[in-house]
Amino acid sequence: MLQKVLGYGMVVVCLAATFAPDAFEYYGMVLVLIGLVGGFMAPIEDVATRVAYYVLAAALPGIADQMDLIPAVGTYLNGFLDNLAVFLAGIAIASVLTATYNNVIAAGDN
Repeated sequence: MLQKVLGYGMVVVCLAATFAPDAFEYYGMVLVLIGLVGGFMAPIEDVATRVAYYVLAAALPGIADQMDLIPAVGTYLNGFLDNLAVFLAGIAIASVLTATYNNVIAAGDN
């Protein structure tokens, strides 16, 4: 249930940041916080999935820049995908911290 609420919240904030960027100054912070909460509430156990999140968070803004070539809607698609990358960065940060914590805790169990 919480993941669904966070997902809808992320979409709403991404859309607001895309279409009304000057209305609120801290869209990025809100997206990272939503990503952090989502990442800590549902940690990603699979290493391949975590790596996919890391790569997507890093590469998506560069890929999104190509959307500007689409007339009329390209700028909005670019903005939405850029904001989505900020959300994914929050999940990636939570995954790194969770994996590091689990490795440190497991290091003492020989």
